[in-house]
Amino acid sequence: MDINFIIEVLPLFQKALFITLKLGCIGIFFSIIIGLICNLLLARENILLSSLVNAYIELSRNTPLLIQLFFLYYGLPKFGIKLDEQVCAIIGLSFLGGSYMSEALRAGIEAVHKNQIESGLSLGMNKIQLLRYVILPQAISVSIPLIAANAIFLVKETSVVGIIAVKELMNLSKTLIGVYYKTYETMFLLVVFYLIILLPLSLILSKIERKMRYAEHGN
Repeated sequence: MDINFIIEVLPLFQKALFITLKLGCIGIFFSIIIGLICNLLLARENILLSSLVNAYIELSRNTPLLIQLFFLYYGLPKFGIKLDEQVCAIIGLSFLGGSYMSEALRAGIEAVHKNQIESGLSLGMNKIQLLRYVILPQAISVSIPLIAANAIFLVKETSVVGIIAVKELMNLSKTLIGVYYKTYETMFLLVVFYLIILLPLSLILSKIERKMRYAEHGN
């Protein structure tokens, strides 16, 4: 194990760590937004809107992120649309994650008992108030484990975006191994820096899940 090499490349890994975190956090944020929008459209019970949402979910979940990134980065310029590699990565992660978050939230919404909805309507709530004060709080509480799993999944998926020249952790590791042939040192740093991201994220999400569960039971 070459300690000097590890010390020398640490600043590069720190920079790649920031890029990975940025892509992961923005991707998770927009994925949740897309998931909420999909469920709002499904709630309208419009056949056309429901068909479009279901088509998006099927397309997103049944095509690899790699193919989606290739289309965004190499395909769109053929139509005169050229995007920055990090923008392509965020769009790809959000497009993929949105379908998973949509399904997670849908499961939570379907778990809300009809009596709760009927009680809200009997109190004179409109649809927006019903969604805000009755459905979403309970749905999110139920969906938290799935949302947490999807969030961790999306952070791991950032390892794919290096294929379009984003200098995240995996891309940096491949470059260093190709140039210096320091496989063991590079892989050691790669594992350490992914743990730096994923372990705190997992702990934070687990704590949020416990708090949401306690709130659900009135503790």
